[in-house]
Amino acid sequence: MKQSRAMSLVEAVANVVVGYVLAIATQIVVFPWFGIETGLAEHLTIGLAFVGVSLVRGYVLRRLFERGRCPQTVVDLLRRWCFTPAPEASGCGEDEQPRRHP
Repeated sequence: MKQSRAMSLVEAVANVVVGYVLAIATQIVVFPWFGIETGLAEHLTIGLAFVGVSLVRGYVLRRLFERGRCPQTVVDLLRRWCFTPAPEASGCGEDEQPRRHP
């Protein structure tokens, strides 16, 4: 049974919330080891800066794997997304070279 988009979002949010709490606790412990002194407000702000990225990452990966339960389908989707013919190809075989997106 496939996971719905709504449940993928719920899972991604739960994952991010747990990760956020762990990240804040880790920052509080690890930052002083590197001489970084910040208050709780700064720790919370730094953690929030990564929440959006983590949420999107978790949701997109979940949907990718739900879309292609077959491992080869996932590989094909990643290959299609990551590699395209170079637009500046001169027609001398260069267009066969994969080009990574930044």
